[in-house]
Amino acid sequence: MVMKKRDRFEAKRTGKQDDLFPVYVDDFLMTLKYYVDEEESHLWIKDFKICHSCEYKPCLYFCPAGVYSRDSDGTIQIAFQSCVECGCCRVGCPYDNIGWKLPRGGFGVAYKFG
Repeated sequence: MVMKKRDRFEAKRTGKQDDLFPVYVDDFLMTLKYYVDEEESHLWIKDFKICHSCEYKPCLYFCPAGVYSRDSDGTIQIAFQSCVECGCCRVGCPYDNIGWKLPRGGFGVAYKFG
């Protein structure tokens, strides 16, 4: 809980934090069910030359499911089968070089809780 005191904010322990158990992204990802479309990817690189010239390659870091990786010659690879469809890649690439669309009907990720 955050309380305002004069012109600053202070955190105040309420005791409720002790009742909560830690939640990890990996645990959440294990609760998902994937219906993989092996014929048509919903993610793609628009121009590999742009990826090759990208200095920081943020796509390797912003995806919570680790969909983007580099192969031995530095080319960006996409493991679209493990995508959680969060949309980070639509806004995370500074060159707008990642194509994204919803998977075809009947395919994609199914959230079990919520």
